[in-house]
Amino acid sequence: MRRFLHILITLLALIPLLAVAAEAVNINTANEAGLQQVKGIGPSKARAIIEYREKNGPFASTDALVNVPGIGKKSLEQLKPQITVGTVEAPKPANPEDKTKALPIPAKSEKKK
Repeated sequence: MRRFLHILITLLALIPLLAVAAEAVNINTANEAGLQQVKGIGPSKARAIIEYREKNGPFASTDALVNVPGIGKKSLEQLKPQITVGTVEAPKPANPEDKTKALPIPAKSEKKK
């Protein structure tokens, strides 16, 4: 019984580690070390992904990874279960004081009786 409890406690302690390992790596936000956590991505591919991302912006889909030098369709199929692009935000306006925003309606002044 004691051995069973020891095994059970050990397994329960490993569950968080398994959950972390199962999470997909976001290729739009991961740094070089993060990208290298993906089986099939080494230092040179990680640098190539980051360089492509910096030059061309975020990946719209995981399929766009084939545009990175050194990653072909076959590699992509092996990488797909391990990667994600997360949510890609639309570009923000260049001018934060954009005058096309809706302006507040001024409050009506009260009439005196």
